Amino acid sequence: MKLLFFTAALLLVATFSKAQSVPYNVVFDLTSNDTTDQKAVLRWVTGIMADHPDAKLEVVLYGQALGMAITGKSAVAEGLQQALQNKNVAVNACAIAMKRHNIDKSQLLPGVGTVPDGIYEIITKQKEGWGYIKAAH
Repeated sequence: MKLLFFTAALLLVATFSKAQSVPYNVVFDLTSNDTTDQKAVLRWVTGIMADHPDAKLEVVLYGQALGMAITGKSAVAEGLQQALQNKNVAVNACAIAMKRHNIDKSQLLPGVGTVPDGIYEIITKQKEGWGYIKAAH
């Protein structure tokens, strides 16, 4: 009986320790110019970082979402800048979409990066085991 109890306890500890070692990495896919969607993503990022400070989060912007990252045009610039204060948070604009919308890197808010292809960036993160969230309503 003691052996059974010990074995069960050991399995339980092993299960929980394995669950704790899984990295918390999430890539957010945002294409909407709707500030409701943009605010939701920033709220999720802020909430996750508060509960899981070691999480790695990336927001990939393309399509109509590029306006979220444009200096002087973003309705969520303050929240975006606050999120970018965390070294584990990245916000990246798709260079292909920027070219299509005639947006230059110099127009992006400080801290916003670029990736050559937003869709490829998301696919790459998923192949690396990152979680995926499509921001839409």
